[in-house]
Amino acid sequence: MLKLGIIGCGLIGKKRSIAALELGDRVIQCFDPNPSSATEIASLTQCNVAATWQELVQNPDIDVVVVATPNNLHAPMTIQALQSGKHVICEKPLACTADESAEMVRTAKQHNRILKTGFNHRHFPGITKAHQLFTEGAIGDLLYIRARYGHGGRPGYDEEWRGKASTSGGGELLDQGVHIIDLCRWFMGEISEAYGLLTNHFWKKTSLEDNAFVLLKTTGGSVAQFHTSWTQWKNLFSFEVMGSTGYLKIEGLTGSYGSQRLYIGKRDDARWRPVEELIEFPPDDISWIEEWSEFKAALSEGRSPLGSGQDGYATSAIIDTIYNSCRTGQILPVPQHSL
Repeated sequence: MLKLGIIGCGLIGKKRSIAALELGDRVIQCFDPNPSSATEIASLTQCNVAATWQELVQNPDIDVVVVATPNNLHAPMTIQALQSGKHVICEKPLACTADESAEMVRTAKQHNRILKTGFNHRHFPGITKAHQLFTEGAIGDLLYIRARYGHGGRPGYDEEWRGKASTSGGGELLDQGVHIIDLCRWFMGEISEAYGLLTNHFWKKTSLEDNAFVLLKTTGGSVAQFHTSWTQWKNLFSFEVMGSTGYLKIEGLTGSYGSQRLYIGKRDDARWRPVEELIEFPPDDISWIEEWSEFKAALSEGRSPLGSGQDGYATSAIIDTIYNSCRTGQILPVPQHSL
């Protein structure tokens, strides 16, 4: 049984708490600057409320700290938790910059602790199945990836913490784009070049991008193209992997994004058109439980988890490169570092 501390008692902190409880773990303590949010998690999990996050990370009864706060707090909280001997799962993005992410990964190694980045999208069953089929060679060699991901926000969205550069570190690219980048790396391998265009056409109370248009390229020549948006009229998730003998297309993420569906297309030379198989998945979002289960297994086995700190750093390096590309108007190389 793992003993947890939860920093950040909003929606994601609650999802993490519920997943841990369902898998037999215990929340020891929680903290949130909003007392009502902390009280809600405390009531749900029967845990104590810490007076400060520093008190929580120093609690000797805690094994694992969950950091589910605004992005600007990820690095200092995670680093201090690791220095206090805790394993950490930090929500995406791992940090606001690649430099901060690198420091977090190095701290985990220095203290022999496991750092995981919260990349729950790898654990949606449609995406997991697609990756399995891809690695088994079901669609041949990779040609390219094409993805779209977006939502429409809500009134006042640009005045929340995600709309402020000081707390979020970036706009929609850093918000939902980080998931797409992580999935691209998972399927494609390391990204060597990046190019991006950012716009702000609607959410005018923020200086951050509400749309991001991105091209990524691997050293092997495969390309990914994606668009993430805060101005999507109807919530949308679509991830397509095109191969030399077929394709995989994942649509939906449960909830407001619609049920998850996996389309498997195979070439039919006799008819000169693909034969398509559809797998539909149950409407419940099991990604949080699946991710927590894999994280527990990694801790038990002393190995790197799926969606590691290194993976979080790599996505940060790509995002930094995309932001720099937008400023210069150039295709830029992505720094390659194994920390």
